[in-house]
Amino acid sequence: MVLAQMGTALMGGVFFFMAVLVLLSFGFRVLYSGRIFPGVSIAGVDVSGMTTTDAAIKLSTQLTYPYSGRVVFRDGESVWMTTPAQLGLVFDPQASANTAFLYGREANPFTSVNKQLNNLRVGADLSPQSLFDQRIAHAYLQNIGAEINRPMLEARLEISGTEVIAAPGQVGRTLDVDTSLALLNSQLAAFRDGEIPLIVAEQAPDVLNIEEQAAQARRLLSAPFTITLPDSVPGDPGPWQISPEDLGPMLQVRKIQTETGATYRLELDRNKLRPRLEQIARQVNRAEENARFIFNDETRLLEAIAPSSKGREVDLAASIESVEEAIARGEPNASLQINIKDPQVSDTATGAELGIIENVITYTSYFRGSSASRMQNIKTAAEQFHGILVAPGETFSMGAALGDISLDSGYAEALIIYGGRTIQGVGGGVCQVSTTLFRAAFFAGFPIPVRHAHAYRVSYYEQSAAGIDQRLAGLDATVYFPLVDLKFTNDTPYWLLMETYFSPQSQTLTWKFYSTKDGRSVQWNTTGPQNVVPAPSPSLQLNPALGDKEFKQVDWAAEGADVTVNRTVMMGDKIHFVDKFVTYYQPWRAVCEYGPGVEEPDREAKKRNLCWDGR
Repeated sequence: MVLAQMGTALMGGVFFFMAVLVLLSFGFRVLYSGRIFPGVSIAGVDVSGMTTTDAAIKLSTQLTYPYSGRVVFRDGESVWMTTPAQLGLVFDPQASANTAFLYGREANPFTSVNKQLNNLRVGADLSPQSLFDQRIAHAYLQNIGAEINRPMLEARLEISGTEVIAAPGQVGRTLDVDTSLALLNSQLAAFRDGEIPLIVAEQAPDVLNIEEQAAQARRLLSAPFTITLPDSVPGDPGPWQISPEDLGPMLQVRKIQTETGATYRLELDRNKLRPRLEQIARQVNRAEENARFIFNDETRLLEAIAPSSKGREVDLAASIESVEEAIARGEPNASLQINIKDPQVSDTATGAELGIIENVITYTSYFRGSSASRMQNIKTAAEQFHGILVAPGETFSMGAALGDISLDSGYAEALIIYGGRTIQGVGGGVCQVSTTLFRAAFFAGFPIPVRHAHAYRVSYYEQSAAGIDQRLAGLDATVYFPLVDLKFTNDTPYWLLMETYFSPQSQTLTWKFYSTKDGRSVQWNTTGPQNVVPAPSPSLQLNPALGDKEFKQVDWAAEGADVTVNRTVMMGDKIHFVDKFVTYYQPWRAVCEYGPGVEEPDREAKKRNLCWDGR
């Protein structure tokens, strides 16, 4: 009963309080009927107790922010200043006065009374009502963007001939209009001057600065680039220089990634550099050379006649890298990268160590009737092989060991077979040396994988101690390196030493092989010349370069024939291998030349018994 009475009293108090609030609010509204409640201001302008008309007039005269206000946009050191009105802000004083009038007149009496009391206690400063045309502000910001925006550009470095073309990179910048507009919107809503930081997105290029690389390129192209041979001694080739005019087209620019980012690197076009280095390598490279010896037949010991020497070879891949690294550093010189090769046989080697303990074979060829120049060439070529060693299992190339055949190398002009004619040429007579080596290897029982016969039968190669021996037909060999070579293989487990001895008095060349006999022997037979074809009729040819009435023979007749030589190499009583050498000699015509004064060449040939066979 008591609780019910208390509840009834509480409810009555609530209703009473609400009634009082309603009465207070109503009374306050009656008191300020048609006027703005006290304590209300718009953007700091007091409009308390004013009608909306008076308040609108006062606001329009005092709130000139759209025209007098200042909005500043900043991008680094660049500044743009304008008024809110120029950005599309229009102030509405009447709407602002109406907003002030309605403040505290809400339908909810509690809210109304609370705002009315708050106005009396601390006041209420309301935001002005305005219209903001964002299209105008957007266009304004776009105009600013036209000044700020710039494309991202990579640094540019090009080389044209000897000219270096360089341009720095550029950071790309783009104004974020939408985000900047949002910041502006907040500033204008406060009706206060202010600075708007522009939002600019930046895009950095991979490479911004290329001054260092451009300076490197200009330094490189200001003088020749030098390539040197390391540890060179007097007589060595080099140095070599690449002129700026040749270097420029070789240079190229490549973008690379480093720990700190991307950069440009100067490089050389390997396809253009390699031929230059290959040309240099041909001057630098040299094969390692074993010591040269002779075998003392009395002491049966080796005696060194020439020291061994180390070989060297340009490492092309490493040398290209060496040049590229120098170029990348901007240095105008680089060293070749060299591989050194030790010879197999030093000067102190002994016959016992090499298996050279006895003479294996000695063969002598004859060249009676040779001219002085032909004998000079035989002597010069034979000396190249004196004391040479052939390793076990090695296939020896006569052409490779012979070296350069030229006047500078000590050779003279003598008769050679070339282009279907016998003519004067440097090195005529070298085939006497190749023929002698061929026969030494043939009768020693070594395999001969490469051998070429002469185009026609040459009398020198059928001479023996007793005179002409047709059994020697088909046992000649010619060399015209690198097109035509003579090769034999040392198929024994021992080293082979070769010695050559030239005798101008007896007009002989003797070739000796020293090694260890392994029990092999040679059985051979020949068909001799077969299918013999007579030489063609002589040819008489006018040569205006000859003197008046001069007549001379320049080529000699030879019969054509086929010869097959069979060889069986025995090892004890067993066949080691069998081979044969087939030769097809062409019939060869005699040729005579005569000068302008010779009126009857046939009669002159018969008279001189030159180029005349009685037909």
